[in-house]
Amino acid sequence: MVINLMTKKMMKTKNTIISFAKIFLVVDIALAIFAIVVYDSLWLLNTQVAFLGSLFVILASFLSYRKNVQNRLSNFQNSDQKILSDDRDKVDEIDDPFDLYSEYEEVPEEELTTEKIKEIIQDEKSKIKKNSFKNTIFSATGFISIYRIAGYVFLIFGFFALNNNKIFLPIPFLIGLGVVPISVLVAKSILTLKEEEDQ
Repeated sequence: MVINLMTKKMMKTKNTIISFAKIFLVVDIALAIFAIVVYDSLWLLNTQVAFLGSLFVILASFLSYRKNVQNRLSNFQNSDQKILSDDRDKVDEIDDPFDLYSEYEEVPEEELTTEKIKEIIQDEKSKIKKNSFKNTIFSATGFISIYRIAGYVFLIFGFFALNNNKIFLPIPFLIGLGVVPISVLVAKSILTLKEEEDQ
């Protein structure tokens, strides 16, 4: 059942990527036709360099974050199996599925002194710091990815190549950069409307 669910998720992700790719392609073709008809080849060159650089950065970010999420899911599934292997009854699993309260020892109110409260607060702060460091290491693969760095290098290299050859035009470059984020917003709203209609 878990494998079937994962297969469905992967197919949905694949279909979503294909839908986004179609929208990117349509918008880019429309932009290219507009640049050729209304302006000139320099407009086309600036928009395409910015579009491709932006597309590479977005794709690299998507791939690195998807890998990050998959790693976290596998870690979560491993920890979930450890939780379920403990001697917890079904009511505990329903009430506290993530086993958040099992370590909690209730301290009687008369034993709560200022020192005891400070000790509890320090203990909780150390857990938060430990988890923050762990989360930073896990998420580092999302923002430090070779693909993402390559996308930024391509974008910066394209900018400097245009600028050094004195053919850089800022407005078409910005329009080319905006194609991918605007297309993502449009595609996401279209996909959301389709999902609502299907339900």
